[in-house]
Amino acid sequence: MTDSRALLDQTPSQTIGPFFHFSLPWAGGDDLAGPAPAGRVIEVSGHVFDGAGEPVSDALLEVWQADPAGAYGGSDGFVGFGRCATDADGRYRFRTLFPGRTPAPGGGLQAPHIAMSVLARGLLRRLATRVYFEDGAGNAEDAILGLVPAERRPTLIATCREDAGADYRFDIVLQGERETVFFDV
Repeated sequence: MTDSRALLDQTPSQTIGPFFHFSLPWAGGDDLAGPAPAGRVIEVSGHVFDGAGEPVSDALLEVWQADPAGAYGGSDGFVGFGRCATDADGRYRFRTLFPGRTPAPGGGLQAPHIAMSVLARGLLRRLATRVYFEDGAGNAEDAILGLVPAERRPTLIATCREDAGADYRFDIVLQGERETVFFDV
């Protein structure tokens, strides 16, 4: 006779992690650019840290962005949505296309950005932030970035890696002195 408990799949005991790595990522979820990209391919990567500076090994990140022309939702096969989990060292990576500028509320254009959500153990709600680019056009005029105090804006800016111009580093700090700016959405 087989023990029926051995045949059951893993089930979360609560509504928030740490079951993200088991049930939510999918193969290729970190590659938004796809096999035949139509635009500038970039990599956005970094670490997720807790308030003590320790890596968060079980976070899940979701991104949503416009295509290079500034359109959302499937133009030229580009969906603009991705998901990945951090590894044991708290690292994550997305391969995507450099986003275009999108219309801003009230007119004008927003700076190129990626909307990012962070889910992890102990968080009752997702944390929402934005990834802007240090070489992105329009950062100085972006209405949302302009709402953030100047001394906190660097927590929203992905920096170019010196060794590769198409790679950006964006670390996420969940709390503490260097806490990433999170938006109440």
